[in-house]
Amino acid sequence: MSTTNTTTIPIEYNQYGYNPSEAAGIVFIVLFGISTILHIAQATYYKMWWLFPTACLCGVGELVGWSGRLWSSFNPDLGDPYMMQITTTIISPTPLIAVNFILLSRIVERLGAQYSFVSARWYTTVFLCCDIVALVVQGAGGGLAASANTPSGAQLGANIMLAGIVFQFVAIVVYTTCAVEFLRRYTHDLPAHAQTSLGSRKAPLTPHLRSMIGALAFSTLVLFIRSVYRIIELSGGWTGPVILTQKYFIAFDGAMITLAIYTMNIFHPGRLLEPVSIELDEVAMKRPGSLGSSEGMLV
Repeated sequence: MSTTNTTTIPIEYNQYGYNPSEAAGIVFIVLFGISTILHIAQATYYKMWWLFPTACLCGVGELVGWSGRLWSSFNPDLGDPYMMQITTTIISPTPLIAVNFILLSRIVERLGAQYSFVSARWYTTVFLCCDIVALVVQGAGGGLAASANTPSGAQLGANIMLAGIVFQFVAIVVYTTCAVEFLRRYTHDLPAHAQTSLGSRKAPLTPHLRSMIGALAFSTLVLFIRSVYRIIELSGGWTGPVILTQKYFIAFDGAMITLAIYTMNIFHPGRLLEPVSIELDEVAMKRPGSLGSSEGMLV
């Protein structure tokens, strides 16, 4: 909404309905700053450049959003920091969700593509396209809300952002369903289709892969919780009880994204996925009679 018209969002005494916490702003800026620096260093070290427009971009966006909230803690009546924070904190997790989509395709490649109804390449293509669509829709809604000079225009922007979040939520549900079905088939050795090559045989679930799957499940869970919160929040409009309650935002948005982004710092795919051939050789030496070599596996 335009800064020349702070009455666009009709609430009692400022656009938030509360005074944004200075302490919370500082804490989350520090947390996201540390995580972003770590992600940049880790992506560079492991040469996983795709993490720059995903995890790193999410961290930068969250830094901008929480900087806006910190700015608002000194003057909650200003329109610019309000729209800066609400737009960026809604959009920024979208690139982080893309990390989960990409990692599922990598896990499918390593454990056995024959256990998935969809090829690993299609996981990346389809779900990333959904992520991009969600990002564009949310961005368009945020831009419309930021430039609106009437309550109806601001509400239209909120509705468009809500549509983008709902679309993203559906993509997460479908992605989770595909992941669960793949793991079920892998666990019970129920191929979805015949093996097409030596490289498509069933691979052992190594400790690294087990850790990566656990991290992916946890990250998906907290992002799911955050999406549910955002849907409820925006469904109530600019004056709904959820959007006007700061503790909900801190607990179900800030904290959830913090958990998700740090999960990928701690359980980094560069460490858990890249050295898969080395780990398979170690497993083979510890388990005589099992897969004795990583030859033919996708690395």
